[in-house]
Amino acid sequence: MEKKEFRAYVGNEDQVYGVRRVILDEGNARGIAMYQVTTAGGLELDILPDSGLDIGRVKYKGVNINYTAKAGYDSPVRFLPVHGEFDRYFPGGMLFTCGMLSAGPENTDAGDFNPLHGRFHGLSAKGLCGYADGDNIIVGGEIREAKQGGYNFSVKRRYTIPAFGSEIQLEDEITNLTEAPQEYMMLYHMNFGWPMLSEAAHLEFPEKRKVTPRTPYAEKGLSKQCEFSKPIDGEEEQVFFNKMESEAFVRLVNPELGIAAEITWSLDTLPILAQWKNMKSGDYVLGLEPSTCYIMGRERERREGRLMTLEPFGSVKHSVRLKLSECGQ
Repeated sequence: MEKKEFRAYVGNEDQVYGVRRVILDEGNARGIAMYQVTTAGGLELDILPDSGLDIGRVKYKGVNINYTAKAGYDSPVRFLPVHGEFDRYFPGGMLFTCGMLSAGPENTDAGDFNPLHGRFHGLSAKGLCGYADGDNIIVGGEIREAKQGGYNFSVKRRYTIPAFGSEIQLEDEITNLTEAPQEYMMLYHMNFGWPMLSEAAHLEFPEKRKVTPRTPYAEKGLSKQCEFSKPIDGEEEQVFFNKMESEAFVRLVNPELGIAAEITWSLDTLPILAQWKNMKSGDYVLGLEPSTCYIMGRERERREGRLMTLEPFGSVKHSVRLKLSECGQ
């Protein structure tokens, strides 16, 4: 629709799309600030500035897309990056960013303890913005992870969301603000839940890719990597590492709902897509996770020569795009 025609129908764009900042005020979520975004294309999402500008709830045309963990939204003041606490506060959500130093299991590297999936999600952004410019909705800010006498990372994060569309474009510019080279890890942990994820759904990958199962049980399930079952009591999770050869995309398609979710990303800076397939009753989730690494924790990734390095005052750009659309029944 042309702008002139749109303005003939609508006096205030908030009628059909926009962004607003709200603060939750009860339960364990008390104090959470969020940007609530809606588009004229049927997309609704929450962006959380005090949780690394990650994404919580996502709906498309009224259908829930993301996975929400048992803990649900949790105030950032409850974030405890210490041994054994991750599963007590993990909220799920559409995007849970892991890094900057480590992604994967708890580990100790060079004398430093790295909690499960790092500290990024517990960091608050500054220099925030959230506005609609007529064609796009923009939300952004800067996240800083630093240690006295050590590393100092800046992540400038920006979301571009078409006002009349149903996609989310994330761009991160990561900068090493020290005079020494710094090793880093980043994982974009994107989580799908019911009803988008069900036994009716399936995955579509590029034809050329190399798949590495993480465990013997995942290897047994390799032939059904792209299929999903009903929830199973006590089921063990499976994780697969996908290394794409030329194209960087994956689609989750649910013909029963008539919805497809496609993720694309910057293959040059995020060479691995991890797939977390958990069919366990009550924890039913699919994670599709563009990553710099194989998510084995900083200490092991270092031993196996897979840590990426940013040169002094150097930068790298990551991009991840989620597009939701209707598909044939």
